[in-house]
Amino acid sequence: MRTPRKVAVVAHRRKTLGGGLDELRRLITDEGVDDLDWYEVPKSRKAPKRVRRAIEAGVDLLIVWGGDGMVQRTMDTIADTPGGAKVPVAIIPAGTANLLATNLGIPHDLPEAVRIAFHGSRRRLDLGVLNGEHFAVMAGIGFDGAMIHDADGELKDRMGKLAYVWTGLRHLNGPAPKAKIKVDGTPWFSDQASCVLVGNVGTVTGGITAFDDARPDDGWLDVGVATARGATQWARTMGRMAVGRSDDSPFVRMTRARRVDVKLAEPLRYELDGGAREAVRRIRINVAPGAVEVCVPDRESDDR
Repeated sequence: MRTPRKVAVVAHRRKTLGGGLDELRRLITDEGVDDLDWYEVPKSRKAPKRVRRAIEAGVDLLIVWGGDGMVQRTMDTIADTPGGAKVPVAIIPAGTANLLATNLGIPHDLPEAVRIAFHGSRRRLDLGVLNGEHFAVMAGIGFDGAMIHDADGELKDRMGKLAYVWTGLRHLNGPAPKAKIKVDGTPWFSDQASCVLVGNVGTVTGGITAFDDARPDDGWLDVGVATARGATQWARTMGRMAVGRSDDSPFVRMTRARRVDVKLAEPLRYELDGGAREAVRRIRINVAPGAVEVCVPDRESDDR
């Protein structure tokens, strides 16, 4: 693979990995890049403006530094910007949670992540689209959305991944309103639901393998509904997920779809790739096949 002529970095300056952004800059320079656009942002929601600027500048490679929030906002911007889908994206997993990087085999190792950016393979991935906003990993409403909302901010900064465990325990007896779900236009579920989760990959928040057969490039989204309530039922559900398949649990129902419509009896918060959003009663999720190109480990490095 030839060295990209023009490279852009969009980085969350509060996130760290290895020797930090100074080491990232040195590693990129070592690759022979002398046309480098560099953007640092204090929050992930500031990233889209810089991503659009990089795309408009005609970069050959876009490197995103941060966690799942930075990656999600980058992917959403790429999918919505003319010409964005042609720009390869390299992920440097420098955040608290790095679920897309984990699912793609990109390690928490700065030199290796940069090597993959310049010398790895490139893989075209699907994205999910929830009410017009793209996500790469998962979308959830109910228990999942409430847990992530409470973990966001200072608590996550202080406790890291343990913040999700702490807030999850607080929501074990949370609301489970009646949900009506259609998959590809067909009624599929109508009952009380603690959580509705739609995944583009298998491993989700907390390192749990929620969707055993999910692939981010197959043109499908995996759908799961949890009806568990209280500590006992959730413990049984998580236990089945840990030792077997998620759909082995009596409190989980799963399917696959290209479009999912959810209508709730009362509004609940939802989340996209670990980022909390407002409470809603309706969501529509559909798949955007092959929407982005991502740098991934090649088979040779996997074997090594």
